[in-house]
Amino acid sequence: MESNEIIIRKAVEADSAKVWVLMRDLAVFERYIDVFAITPEIVKESGFRKNSPDFHCFVAEGNDEIAGMLVYYFLPYTAQNRPAIYMKELYVDEKYRGQKIGEQLMDALKKEAKVNNCGQIKWTVAPWNEGGKRFYERLGAKENNEWINYEWSV
Repeated sequence: MESNEIIIRKAVEADSAKVWVLMRDLAVFERYIDVFAITPEIVKESGFRKNSPDFHCFVAEGNDEIAGMLVYYFLPYTAQNRPAIYMKELYVDEKYRGQKIGEQLMDALKKEAKVNNCGQIKWTVAPWNEGGKRFYERLGAKENNEWINYEWSV
């Protein structure tokens, strides 16, 4: 499939099962499948049926297949008094890689940020994911090593 046949669009409820498959594939790739608790029904409910959805999603579609997805949510309150976007997940199905689909999804997210007056897009990358780091740096993103991530399980 040629990359010009790929359409980037906002996900709709009917995409829930396909988006879930990519979320599961990402959980395998990023080595957290053992704690992955998302189901297709959770995707449908949390992303599309809630009055204020827990997340938003772009999909890359070609030949009636979802080739990739980008999941994000808004951080409404920041020190800059402008919202930011947090990109939670970016994943392109292995058979569609090398067609600039990830770049197209990131471009859609950048447009979404501008439309919503966001000052930044933030995300994290696993330290071992050298391909991911190279991809983001190629787009012009910079590593922020001023902050250290913490977690507190409750």
